[in-house]
Amino acid sequence: MSIKNELVERLAERRLTRRDLHRWLAAAGLGLAVVPVMGRAARAADLTYYTWSGYDLPEFMPAYVEKHGGTPEMPIFGDEQEALTKLQSGFQVDVAHPCNNRVSIWRDAGVIQPIDKSRLEHWDDLFGSLRVLKGTVSEDGKHWFVPVDWGMTALLYREDLVEGPVDSWELLWDPKYAGKLSMGDGMADTGLIVATMLGVKDPNHMTAADLAAIKSKLLEQKPLLRFYWNDQTTMEQAMASGEIVAASAWNGSAATLSDQGVPVKFIAPKEGALTYCCGLVLAKDAANIDNAYDLMNAMSAPEAGKWLIETYGYGHSNRQAFEQVSAEVLAKRGLPKNPNDMLGTSVFSTVSNHLTELTQIIEEVKATN
Repeated sequence: MSIKNELVERLAERRLTRRDLHRWLAAAGLGLAVVPVMGRAARAADLTYYTWSGYDLPEFMPAYVEKHGGTPEMPIFGDEQEALTKLQSGFQVDVAHPCNNRVSIWRDAGVIQPIDKSRLEHWDDLFGSLRVLKGTVSEDGKHWFVPVDWGMTALLYREDLVEGPVDSWELLWDPKYAGKLSMGDGMADTGLIVATMLGVKDPNHMTAADLAAIKSKLLEQKPLLRFYWNDQTTMEQAMASGEIVAASAWNGSAATLSDQGVPVKFIAPKEGALTYCCGLVLAKDAANIDNAYDLMNAMSAPEAGKWLIETYGYGHSNRQAFEQVSAEVLAKRGLPKNPNDMLGTSVFSTVSNHLTELTQIIEEVKATN
């Protein structure tokens, strides 16, 4: 199957996450303008919602569609820096969808305004830890972010090929599985995983010794790896065939393999999974405030969360959404019935001050024989 045809197939089946859509487009030589749009409702063009590809679907906002007769205008951004640059240049939107580690940057750039919690119908039902994520609440107590979706970089393994119980990232350093392990090559994730394993106090402000220890740990792992993965599909195919038996992975891969009948398990290691949370911010010059809050309420509602969990395999900010999903489906998605403990022990992603150094480390490790 050609890259282009496989891309279209994955889009039709909604198996492509926002994280790898743009990588696929580049590989296929395509742009967003030629990507087919699937099952989209009529537009109610009285609100502009700036979001990721794949999040521009009516199922994410059923109450809004019901009230307004369609979805908002939904221009797409490829990454949050691109979105910020456009907003700073005067691009007019009402609501945007960054992740938690970018909110303070957008706030300081002056492109968003505080949220009025009194207008949020589901605020009290959102997980407390997500309502107060670092950088989303300013010192004066103002909230700048409505959490919606969250996901993890955690440990994925074949239950039938790995001896249990498994509870640690150390599985990816186990000589017993030499040649059958894989690690993501994105150091924003992998660097933080290793820093967490090593007990680095502040991964955003590491010493030269911390960075040297991370490199040493990766050099220890290198001979055990089948490959570093930079494409979810490649990793998933290797896991399905048994070429690899364990890897660092995202929720979407666990959902895809589980739905294919592959006996995988997705766990938060005892050292901590990496977690990100994305959600909604109100643009500084939003022209449609009432409709903006309608969208926030629709996307933070439990019925929207139920669809997100069941279809995409990501967590939702509304705890009632988890109550509407069966224990069987949650288990397949690697999510607990009550995620409070998982969220409480997770290491939330940050914009690393050391990404350049970490990227150099992984390239040096890859180059070793």
